[in-house]
Amino acid sequence: MTQIKRFENKVALVTGAGQGIGRAAAVRLAEGGARVAVNDLATHPDLQAVAAETGGIAVPWDLSDASRIEAMVKEIESRLGPVEILVANAAYMTMVPFLEQDPAGWWKHLDVNLTAHLWCIQAVLPGMRKLGGGKIVIISSMFGIEGWKNASAYGASKSGLTALGEALAAELRADNIHVGIIHPGVVDTPQLQVDAEDLNLSLDEVKAMYAKDIPMDRVGDPEEVAATVAFLAAEGGPVFSGRVLQINGGLSRCSR
Repeated sequence: MTQIKRFENKVALVTGAGQGIGRAAAVRLAEGGARVAVNDLATHPDLQAVAAETGGIAVPWDLSDASRIEAMVKEIESRLGPVEILVANAAYMTMVPFLEQDPAGWWKHLDVNLTAHLWCIQAVLPGMRKLGGGKIVIISSMFGIEGWKNASAYGASKSGLTALGEALAAELRADNIHVGIIHPGVVDTPQLQVDAEDLNLSLDEVKAMYAKDIPMDRVGDPEEVAATVAFLAAEGGPVFSGRVLQINGGLSRCSR
């Protein structure tokens, strides 16, 4: 059966695409016909491989440094065309008790998880407006709505990212630009290793521990989140603009 190319002739930028949810989202969009630009740190060992896998281009940059984000988007526009789909996924996470959280670590969470996406969105908006519309899919986190031990900085940054997405959905609707927000639950990505180290458990032990509380009886797969990204980047974008979709195997309610 031939897959419907619902993203044909559309340009997508996926941040944090070197691994996990970002990589899965980039692959899913490319399979749907999108021309994909993948972003991650220049030092990420798999970024070029993801670009090759998707038939796209790599645009390496640390998004917490705003100095080149506009130039990065202009490079994408010159090579592929204006960005019509932005998947704001790049993230940074450490876990530490609240009273041990140092200012540098606090601000790095905010710089990467929140402010970097503000700059990315600002950079792609002129192109989306010229196209007559666009889709922005924000990858927030369950930690942004549910308190999580030793994750105060990460949770606060993700909560702010959710609020940013909700505000933008209201502001950009008149431009036919729709903003969807995803709260992944526990997903089997390299980031889960941070939890394992915080709990002094093996990765398999952490997955088993979390699975006990998930009605689906397992942690999620990046591809399951990527399927929701594709839905919001296509037919689900308008109707779910400004809404939060929680992809967590039934651990909590699915939207708000």
